[in-house]
Amino acid sequence: MSGSEYHQTLSFLRQRFAEAGIDLRKKLGQNFLIDLNLVRLIADSAELGPEDVVLEVGTGAGSLTAMLAERAAVVVTVEIDEDLYRLASEHLYQLPNVVMLHADALARKSQLNPQMLAEVEKHLAQDPARRWKLVANLPYQIATPLLSNLLELDRPPVLMAVTIQKELADRITAKPSTKDYGALSIWVQTQCEVELVRVMPPEVFWPRPKVSSAILRIRPDETKRSQIPDREFFHQFVRDIFLHRRKFLRSELLGAAKGRLEKTDVDAVLAELGLTGQERAEALSPQQMLQLSEAVRRGMSR
Repeated sequence: MSGSEYHQTLSFLRQRFAEAGIDLRKKLGQNFLIDLNLVRLIADSAELGPEDVVLEVGTGAGSLTAMLAERAAVVVTVEIDEDLYRLASEHLYQLPNVVMLHADALARKSQLNPQMLAEVEKHLAQDPARRWKLVANLPYQIATPLLSNLLELDRPPVLMAVTIQKELADRITAKPSTKDYGALSIWVQTQCEVELVRVMPPEVFWPRPKVSSAILRIRPDETKRSQIPDREFFHQFVRDIFLHRRKFLRSELLGAAKGRLEKTDVDAVLAELGLTGQERAEALSPQQMLQLSEAVRRGMSR
């Protein structure tokens, strides 16, 4: 079976789920893309080649998996739901370059599943020319921690082509001083080039969600990433700064650095960067926020 032979249409899915005795009303958060052209667009957005190792989170019914397997060296696909894992296995077992894992992609909210990462690393190690990419129709509840945690890795995917809810895509791509701009915007934009590929209406999914979705292409940039000496510190810093986004920057810094920097130290950091402290965090560009984080980190290490 090839990806082109496996048409994930509404009638096909209804028949397959009925045959398998799967009741989607009990599968909260599961939405399947039923427009084959859009499934193909996700695969196209990943720019796959024969040396690529693909991580797919959320196997679903397996149609995107099969399409990816036609183009990549290996597809490691992860499905947490036992029924869907079994259903997809019936279609994917004959594809020799597909590795299926019945697992949660997250060990916990702040940690990726080590078994999943080990499987990807195993296939990357088989050829020094291999690269890994994330290609997935992501369940909403896992999208933010998954993308955030992948960017904490020393060796993240070279490209991530993902379908997520549009509101999350808006947060990732948001500009300063807009309502969607926040810690996630800064965390991704300081490390990556981000492109909105396509907005998708609810009717291209089954069951139909209440909100629109988007295909986002995220490309980590090593030049950008090299400007962050301590990614773990920076990640925590931006989250702390946006805990109370309407507070003035000086107050946020005093709270975030409580017990580690004196008020005079905070004022010195602000002065060093030409800030008054009366700005709000949402007004700072990603680069300004990185500079602020580094100034605070250096102050704490003295």
